[in-house]
Amino acid sequence: MLLFTRKHIAKLLKAGFLCQSLATAFNANCNSNYASYYGQNSARNQKTLGEYCRDSTEDLIVLAFMNGFPNILLNFANACETTFPGSALLHCPTIAEDIKFCQSQGKAVILSMGGASGAYGFSSDADGAAFADTVWDMFFKGSSAQRPFDDAVLDGIDLDIEGGSPTGYASFIKKLRSHYSKDSDKQYYIAAAPQCPFPDAYLGSTLNTAWFDMVFVQFYNNYCGLNAYPGWFNFDEWDKWAKTNSVNKDVRVYIGAPGAPSAAST
Repeated sequence: MLLFTRKHIAKLLKAGFLCQSLATAFNANCNSNYASYYGQNSARNQKTLGEYCRDSTEDLIVLAFMNGFPNILLNFANACETTFPGSALLHCPTIAEDIKFCQSQGKAVILSMGGASGAYGFSSDADGAAFADTVWDMFFKGSSAQRPFDDAVLDGIDLDIEGGSPTGYASFIKKLRSHYSKDSDKQYYIAAAPQCPFPDAYLGSTLNTAWFDMVFVQFYNNYCGLNAYPGWFNFDEWDKWAKTNSVNKDVRVYIGAPGAPSAAST
């Protein structure tokens, strides 16, 4: 999935100029950011993560997916196929080195939880909060015997929840943000990838009660997608939500589109 923010053209051009001329690292407040999901090899020609980070177009890359939790399962297709000894958990040293390279190039790298298929979800708010501790230890600045990306430290988490119960996600975010706040040396992010029908079936309540920095709306595979523009295309509903209901009134709403014809049905 390819993602870009949408604002008035004059503001977009102004913000884009400022971001390009002044920023040396990812700026979540920039209105010209370009993001893409990496890891599912939908076009059957997936390169290494590092190769994509050599492209100046990229601002943020979302690793997809952690498609199983709280019993963690990761799937990055051909980008990582090795596991820790005696475990089904992926161990991805090449991706780890590429994450650090991407960050050195001013890119942000975050991990997406969920996806269209998988076994995931929380049974209670307490489970969501407890899993935030696990995520911090395994992917950020905590410590764990098994870290899929070794000593690489991610820039954030994305919630692409397309099934199961809505329980626990607000508690997960609250606890993870409490970990974020203890590290003043680094900027961390929370993102979500709802489907375009509003409100989202799985994250609707969480989007209204938890802090999000970015929302990657999937404007495809639905009646309200880009293919329905201008009739049923409903960016205005999401724009209104961002300005009136979002906890973070500066949240950035991205327009999500398929990165290739094979990446979506519409």
